[in-house]
Amino acid sequence: MAALPIALTSGEPAGVGPEIAAQAWAALRGELDFFLIGDPRHLPEATPVVEIATPGEAARAMPRGLPVLARDFGAPRLPGQAQAAHAPHVVDAIREAVALVQAGAAGAVCTNPIHKKALKDGAGFAFPGHTEFLADLAGVKRAVMMLACDALRVVPVTIHIPLSQVPEALTPALLEDTIRITEAALRAAGIARPRLAVAGLNPHAGEGGAMGHEEIEMIAPLIARLRDEGLEITGPLPADTMFHPEARARYDVAICQYHDQALIPIKTLDFAHGVNVTLGLGFVRTSPDHGTAFDIAGQGRADPASLIAALRMARDMAPA
Repeated sequence: MAALPIALTSGEPAGVGPEIAAQAWAALRGELDFFLIGDPRHLPEATPVVEIATPGEAARAMPRGLPVLARDFGAPRLPGQAQAAHAPHVVDAIREAVALVQAGAAGAVCTNPIHKKALKDGAGFAFPGHTEFLADLAGVKRAVMMLACDALRVVPVTIHIPLSQVPEALTPALLEDTIRITEAALRAAGIARPRLAVAGLNPHAGEGGAMGHEEIEMIAPLIARLRDEGLEITGPLPADTMFHPEARARYDVAICQYHDQALIPIKTLDFAHGVNVTLGLGFVRTSPDHGTAFDIAGQGRADPASLIAALRMARDMAPA
C-alpha cells in the first residue's frame, strides 16, 4: 500500500513559501508524494502545476507538476508585503491540512512559514504561533517542539520567554510533561527504547549546588523517578559537554531547559537542514526551521533545503 501524501500548507504568500514549495517539488518528485494547499497564482510563474480535487490524486500528478488543492486567496502575491486579504486563507489552509490528516486522507502535515503579525492583523489570529494553533486543532492541552537534523534532536522545555523568566517557568510538572511527550513520540516514530539526555539549567549542571540548586532539588529527583519507571534517561548533564560527537552518540534526543540551550547547537551543526517537529498532537507535523524571509522573497534566492528535509522527515515519521 502506497504511503499517503503529505499535506503542505501555503504559509504566508508574501514570504518564500511559494518559491520553496516549487523547488521542493522539483527535488522530490519520484521520491515522495505531497500536495500544496494554496493559491496556484502565488507560485513562481514557470512552476508546472496540476490542480487536484482530492489528496488521492497527488501521486498521479507529481510526475507532471506540483499537485495543488487550489484555494482562491482573494489577492495576488506581493513578495515581501503581507496582505490582510490573505490572512484568513492562510489559517484555513492549516485547518484543512489537519482535517485531511485526521480523516486519513493525508499522512502528515508540513507547514510553510507564517507571519504571526499578518495573521493577527488580518484574521484576528489569537495564537502565539503554529504550535499552539495545531494543539488547539488536535484537542490537546500542550504540544512539544522538537528541532531535528541528521546529527541531533533537541527539545526545549521552555521556549519563547525571556531568560530571566526561565527558572520560574521551569517547574517539575512542565519538565516531566515534556519528557513524557517526547519519549512517547519517539517510540511512535519507530525508536523502540528512546535514550533521553537531560541538560542542567545552570553552568556545569549546578556543580553540586555551587552554581544553583535546580539540578539537586528538581531535575535529578525527577530523572531518578522516571528511570525507576523504566525510561532510558540520563542527567542532569552539563550543557557545555553534551553536543560533541561522542556525547551525541549516547542519546537519541537532548531535553534542554531553555530556547538557546537547544537551538544554538543544532543550528551550529546543520543550519540549512534543521526541521521543526511538533510532538504530542496525535499526528505528524513538520516545518522548515526558518521564517518567511520577506527580505529575499521573490528574488530567486530562497534555499529549499529545510523544507525538503521537513517533507522527508514527515514521510519517515508518518504511520506506515
